[in-house]
Amino acid sequence: MTGITWEEPFCGEGSSCFRLGTDDEGNAYIAVAGQEDRYLTDSHDALRTLIRDIKDGKADHLL
Repeated sequence: MTGITWEEPFCGEGSSCFRLGTDDEGNAYIAVAGQEDRYLTDSHDALRTLIRDIKDGKADHLL
């Protein structure tokens, strides 16, 4: 695997900031900003759904 390219952090109101990343093999990653060495990986679709739910306030407790 090559390196992960991280996007700018997303910070919700009163919650932790997180970052999304991708690699050259098409994998997607999510990590708490500042802790990119401890990430979760899944398909783009699964992480996109998670992020949309967080942004909509449905899963804010996960952060």
